[in-house]
Amino acid sequence: MKITYYGHSCFTIESGGYTVAIDPYNEMVQGYPPLAIKANKVYCSHGHGDHAFTDAVEIVPAGVLNPFVVTEIEVPHDAEGGTKRGLNMIRIFQAEGRKVIHYGDTGCRPQEEKIPFLKDADVAMMPVGGFFTIGPAEAKALADETAPKTVIPMHYKKGSAGLQVIADLSEFTGITKGASYTVKPLEYKEEYEI
Repeated sequence: MKITYYGHSCFTIESGGYTVAIDPYNEMVQGYPPLAIKANKVYCSHGHGDHAFTDAVEIVPAGVLNPFVVTEIEVPHDAEGGTKRGLNMIRIFQAEGRKVIHYGDTGCRPQEEKIPFLKDADVAMMPVGGFFTIGPAEAKALADETAPKTVIPMHYKKGSAGLQVIADLSEFTGITKGASYTVKPLEYKEEYEI
């Protein structure tokens, strides 16, 4: 399985020749080139433009069946139960015996009954920037509790890239040194194979 990062919270996941795109962003996310992704299917965690710009994804026919089993877990986009920003969809993608979680714009610790579904992932793509989502300390606490093998941070700023009101990536990486999981920040268009 191959994961490719496109900045902000946008990724593609490819398995067996089938590609899904997740959370394509519009021009409000600065510092990255405009998106132009080809995929067989696109998923958006919620309807905000920095996560649901589907015009950036060209849907192409698949020559193979979709290998992913996708589990959706609805959680609040904010700490007030979704009253400020609505709801967000966490998605669990399973294929090749692997479990990959994309947390979307999770804005608070998921409800207690949802935590067991989030445990023991091979990869957790987790927002770490705060303001609109969980911040560095909350992301670390959630990762400590759910014990993924690898955390790929997302939804942060790094230099001039990203939304400037959110925390810098270094705030998360600085507090996760020595964690029981690997923290794997990816550069734009960097691929990660599991």
